[in-house]
Amino acid sequence: MNSKYNPYDNVLSVVANAAGILGYSKSEYEAINYPERELKVAVPVKMDDGSVQVFEGYRIQHSTSRGPAKGGIRYHQNVNLDEVKALAAWMTFKCAVVNIPYGGGKGGIVCDPTKLSVGELRRLTRRFTAMIAPIIGPDQDIPAPDVGTNATVMGWIMDTYSMLKGHCVHGVVTGKPIELGGALGRGEATGRGVMLTTLNILKAMKQTPSDATAAVQGMGNVGSVSAKLLHQQGIRVVAVSDVSGGLYCADGLDIPDIISYLSAKRGNTLDGYKREGIRFITNEELLELDVTVLVPAALENQINETNADKIRAKIIVEGANGPTTVEADEILNKKGIVVVPDILANAGGVVVSYFEWVQNIQSVSWSEEHVNEQLKEIMDRAFDSVWDISQEKHTSLRTGAYLIAVKRVVDAKNMRGIWP
Repeated sequence: MNSKYNPYDNVLSVVANAAGILGYSKSEYEAINYPERELKVAVPVKMDDGSVQVFEGYRIQHSTSRGPAKGGIRYHQNVNLDEVKALAAWMTFKCAVVNIPYGGGKGGIVCDPTKLSVGELRRLTRRFTAMIAPIIGPDQDIPAPDVGTNATVMGWIMDTYSMLKGHCVHGVVTGKPIELGGALGRGEATGRGVMLTTLNILKAMKQTPSDATAAVQGMGNVGSVSAKLLHQQGIRVVAVSDVSGGLYCADGLDIPDIISYLSAKRGNTLDGYKREGIRFITNEELLELDVTVLVPAALENQINETNADKIRAKIIVEGANGPTTVEADEILNKKGIVVVPDILANAGGVVVSYFEWVQNIQSVSWSEEHVNEQLKEIMDRAFDSVWDISQEKHTSLRTGAYLIAVKRVVDAKNMRGIWP
């Protein structure tokens, strides 16, 4: 990533643009330009060899105007304050665009989880939880998994917080193991949201799924589930990729077979998958394929000013957070390529996290079918409102999504007033 690039500046420019179109004065939206709380902690951990290592950690609450803060915790060597601030703000707007009663938060620890043993990871997680415990909780701030963390880590956070409170508190985190109060359907939720959004945009643009082709960049949780569900809906998935490169077949790939190959053995990547009629391509080539739908579900800034002009997909559905840079957005707009923004397209994960929290605080359990039905209802409604406002105001879908989100956050803040 460009060392001069500050993702939080990107957030501020998007907010200012939306606020301008909505006709807000600076003082009406000034407060949401600043995170409400930024906690930085030093986390000492006794390593397996007996030495002590200190890790830097963060928990940032961008806004709690519409409800408790909500957002993941990532373990990655590149975690930094500006990135966590930007991700916390994106969570505020993501929750607002799908209209669930949360604000945005985010956390992170600067570490490489692949270089830590299970014991070291557990000790790191427990100590970090104890250090952010004063500002998290089911009514305050509810963490979730993100890059480098998973259901196991959420279980450790839940247990640590419960030990500190002296009783079991299921609702302090979401994305937990099912046995510890996790929600059925949570694992597939983000990818399912991407699939539902893809069907919605195809319908809005009067395209039939069976006539559409798709390319999916990234075969992690979001990418693989998106590819599988798009394939199930009759969309011809002609290309997928991971860190090792991509596979292409004009007649469509056998997605279930590819997924079972990848999950058969840890370390399996697409470059080892050999079948007749399949051509190996690079990640760059995948992004530039002539397809109906491109789903970037890998890392941020994949579509940028260097390659935006070469993109030939008619529609981009953002599975990852921030896969398209501001400069690329302008180029794609001029080319008439429709971009469904991340804060709408990949909101399925936080919607089902919300369902998990609701079940926890009410001590009830929903069936997977019920979870998926409710998810569809929320994603469909959110898509319709974003589509309608962007048609009415003649803006891109990204601007449309921010118009709805910024209005909801600013109005809630102003209705509550400034205390005291």
